[in-house]
Amino acid sequence: MARIAVIGAGTGAMAAAARLAVAGHRVAVYERTETYGGAVRRFERDGFSFDTGPGLLTLPAVWRDLFVKTGKEPLEDRVELLQVDPSSRHVFADGTEVSLPNASRAGVVAALDEALGAGAGGRWGDFLVRARESWDRSRRPLLEEPLWPNWRVLAEREPYPAVPHKRLLRTRRAATLAEIGAWELRDPRLTALLESHALAYGLDPEAAPASAAVLPYMEHAFGTWYVLGGIRELARVVYERCLARKVEFHFGAEVTAVLEKDGRAAGLELADGTVAEADLVVGTGPWRLGELVRGRELYGVEDVEPRPEGGAGGRVVVCLALRGAREAGAAHRTVVHAPDRRAELDSFGLGEPPARPTVRVDRPDDPALRPDEEHESVVLTATVPSGTLYDWTAPGAADSFADRMVEAAERAIPGLRERTLWREVRTPVHTEAETGAEGGAVPAPALAAAEGTFLYPANSTRIPGLFSVGGWSHPGGGLPHAGMSGALVAGLIVEGPDFRGSQ
Repeated sequence: MARIAVIGAGTGAMAAAARLAVAGHRVAVYERTETYGGAVRRFERDGFSFDTGPGLLTLPAVWRDLFVKTGKEPLEDRVELLQVDPSSRHVFADGTEVSLPNASRAGVVAALDEALGAGAGGRWGDFLVRARESWDRSRRPLLEEPLWPNWRVLAEREPYPAVPHKRLLRTRRAATLAEIGAWELRDPRLTALLESHALAYGLDPEAAPASAAVLPYMEHAFGTWYVLGGIRELARVVYERCLARKVEFHFGAEVTAVLEKDGRAAGLELADGTVAEADLVVGTGPWRLGELVRGRELYGVEDVEPRPEGGAGGRVVVCLALRGAREAGAAHRTVVHAPDRRAELDSFGLGEPPARPTVRVDRPDDPALRPDEEHESVVLTATVPSGTLYDWTAPGAADSFADRMVEAAERAIPGLRERTLWREVRTPVHTEAETGAEGGAVPAPALAAAEGTFLYPANSTRIPGLFSVGGWSHPGGGLPHAGMSGALVAGLIVEGPDFRGSQ
């Protein structure tokens, strides 16, 4: 039985802690804030509650597996999972609207044909078939296995089977998500639908590899799910599962250094001078973990090296407390697409928030989130540059951008401003305070191809006994990937370096 110290109480770290405790280890978690969950937070006021991190869940099987592997009580005995239908409603720049059924290819094809014209649904359906092939080729090495030592194979091979495209007497294949939209989907609204999945993770569709086709495929194939009471409830039950398995939590405990003995990780030093001895250390993101090891290199020149977190996108969240009941049949999630795609993407390249952003509108039909049936809780989310690229603390910066988000959201909810009792605006500054991520950036899932630009460092490091977990290490960001990160770290510790992945 080993003593294991875990830095941070994010969802990935807790997933690792629960699995390690079940394996018989003594696990202690040191979290610098006063609560668990990392980016999976909740804002509450006047009887209203809001998810300020992820609003929906894909691949719930990752979390079901955690509960199966750590106890007799399954996930559905702890929370109620609801499949959202439609999975999303889309309001395009030209005013066209479409609601997409959840996890139904035939239903999606029919809905797109009816809304966008004959043939649109077929092109999207054909794209999903190719996206499935990309998923089948990359799922295991990018989600279920430790990062391969020969990771360059993943970097060099594009798993998406792009359709040949003849251009200027040459035949080319789409190498980026934007090229898939232009050459294969051939409709600006389908392109917007495709690219919105990348934007939600802070990815530039013109830079994201074609392999990013797996992002809409995950939602289509495995459904979109909501946790009754809010996604924060998922973090709560994972925390409670850790407590049930005797994991110790120390809140308000900021780690200032990883201690070493005889060349191995041997514990933690805390801001108050306390030393927590350990046989193994499970750390936070590699970029920040590198600052805690005092001159040691976590990775070699042949490894995927940590990149500054602040270069990734962040998000602005606007919590709206509304008077008036939620109308019957309202979609849980509506994506209001930017009226000018080119201008939105150009603004990201300049490190500035877009003048007219794409906005995700979440309207859960959940009594737990509102004081009574005569009020409604709504969350608006937009992807923005992180706090290292844009000063979100500048006077008026947050509120003026929130105004533009509300203006966009009124295309989905007419009269939104007149119904607003109050609002809470949260920027990358809040994300940085809650997660520690530089500039409040949010990690995207790992993606194949693009010379490894979208891969993350391995969970094991060059320092024996020191591991990295969470969205900034393999297999990247997002709730499913965070859960798998915890599973991979636990497997590497319990089974050793010969561990070949989750079954």
